Amino acid sequence: MAIKVLVVDDSSFFRRRVSEIVNQDPELEVIATASNGAEAVKMAAELNPQVITMDIEMPVMDGITAVREIMAKCPTPILMFSSLTHDGAKATLDALDAGALDFLPKRFEDIATNKDDAILLLQQRVKALGRRRMFRPIVRPSVLPTPTSRTSTTSVLGNTTPVATAPVRTSTASSIRASGKQYKLLLIGTSTGGPVALQKILTQFPANYPHPILLIQHMPAAFTPAFANRLNGLCKIEVKEAANGDLLRPGCAYLAPGGMQMMIERSGASGRIKVIAGSAEMNYKPCVDITFASASKAYGGDVLAVVLTGMGADGREGARMLKSAGATIWAQDEASCVVYGMPQAVASAGIASQSISLDNMAESILKESVRG
Repeated sequence: MAIKVLVVDDSSFFRRRVSEIVNQDPELEVIATASNGAEAVKMAAELNPQVITMDIEMPVMDGITAVREIMAKCPTPILMFSSLTHDGAKATLDALDAGALDFLPKRFEDIATNKDDAILLLQQRVKALGRRRMFRPIVRPSVLPTPTSRTSTTSVLGNTTPVATAPVRTSTASSIRASGKQYKLLLIGTSTGGPVALQKILTQFPANYPHPILLIQHMPAAFTPAFANRLNGLCKIEVKEAANGDLLRPGCAYLAPGGMQMMIERSGASGRIKVIAGSAEMNYKPCVDITFASASKAYGGDVLAVVLTGMGADGREGARMLKSAGATIWAQDEASCVVYGMPQAVASAGIASQSISLDNMAESILKESVRG
């Protein structure tokens, strides 16, 4: 049975092209199109689509308002199309906060031409959202994208050493007992569904959290400054977009800049961030594997690394290297993920020692990494 899709955009050209691309995949079917948010709300209730693609700027009712109404009346996975501008980034984050699950940059040149990467990416994202079992809206605190890499991550990181595997345990915060291990660094990698997950976790951290935090979220370069600013305004800890040469400080979270790779260097007791362009062949920019791998060399076993919701397998090979160095690896559990791809890759490989619900993740991290 094909996944039923509703396409919403005020541009007739964009509606037509998105519909053509979606319908090229036999697993997808566009059942209707809408030209504004008001039509989308009505059609969502009447037609019960499994996925909605939604523009942001539309007449009559904008996309953000439509997302709020749809999530209140008939919760449905929604993929936003967003312009790659500062205002577009802010609006996209507002849409995610309202209940949308994912977003794609709105590039007319990619849609107008038969660009294989753009076509495949759109189809993959729609299918990933449509395959969610029994869609349940995520409870959000008040107030992203993953194609298959053209370059093997293993070829970029070098040979990874196999590690002994054990079945991953699904744990609640109350069932987790602090290991007593001493940490010096917290790493969190994520993609689709990550902005909301990171916000939920980091807003629970105290201002005096004792370790530096590195955040790797798949996100375009135009979006990461706005996302870092938003988190910084909501959290007790400091959150900033990472810059080349930043010294790692306790209680500060460094968000990898979009379009770049974030690595860690260490000289004595001090850690320093290195931001580089990286290989042009890597589709993940930033790439979780790259940051995790550099942390394994700089900090060894003194790391707690968490892999959250996201499509694909980015993070698995870097987590394997971290575990070989003695680090602790956790994954988000399937039930609380928007897309159970990245955490599944880590868990099914036997690299993660715990599988934890998003609702329990912040408490679990604090219990494990903060010495009372």
